[in-house]
Amino acid sequence: MQPQFDLSGYNASATLDVSRNKVLRNTYMMLGLTMIPTVIGALVGMSMNFGFMAASPILSAVVMLAVMMGLFFAISAMRNSAMGVVLLLVLTGFMGLMLGPVLQVALHLKNGGEIITLAAGGTGAIFLTLAGIATVTKKDFSFMGKFLMIGIVLLIIASLANLFFQIPALALTLSAAAVLLFSGFILFDVSRVVNGGETNYVMATLAIYLDIYNLFVNLLQLLMALIGQRE
Repeated sequence: MQPQFDLSGYNASATLDVSRNKVLRNTYMMLGLTMIPTVIGALVGMSMNFGFMAASPILSAVVMLAVMMGLFFAISAMRNSAMGVVLLLVLTGFMGLMLGPVLQVALHLKNGGEIITLAAGGTGAIFLTLAGIATVTKKDFSFMGKFLMIGIVLLIIASLANLFFQIPALALTLSAAAVLLFSGFILFDVSRVVNGGETNYVMATLAIYLDIYNLFVNLLQLLMALIGQRE
């Protein structure tokens, strides 16, 4: 008689690993694709006049937030269809466009081009390192969720308050805090994909894209404040 082995558990585990790897692979591919409309949007944004935003910063922030939230909800609703991908690309193009003002400020510095390159390189290095840690170790970083959510709420409240007070030291502190916070979100969001907490690659891409985007913006602002050379 041949010994009988129950392979059902093994097969289920193998199938689950294949599914997770597929979501992770599609997420990284989609992340690469989202960089195209982001770069195009940023190039367009750098040539635009954003004087209206300086005249009404609070109103501009509210309008931008409303557009982004609308796209977030639409992407979530369409996440299982091709339209979800299209809306995600539209959002990333809009986010690239909104980089215009900060890139314009950076390019008015003597070393603005170097700072932008340094911020982009730093963002890439941080992302690859943290995503690599989450992917290779497969450690579950879900325990960071509550801390990160509290942190983002406090950051938003403090940022909105600083629109009124315009305190440079507070802005610098918030940028430094945001760099740490969104680095934590990269670990958290990549870990969710690796460990099966997020099974939709459109939503996974959206979450990680926002982590990278906010990390870049805040790292850029931090570098401008610390090493920017005025004309």
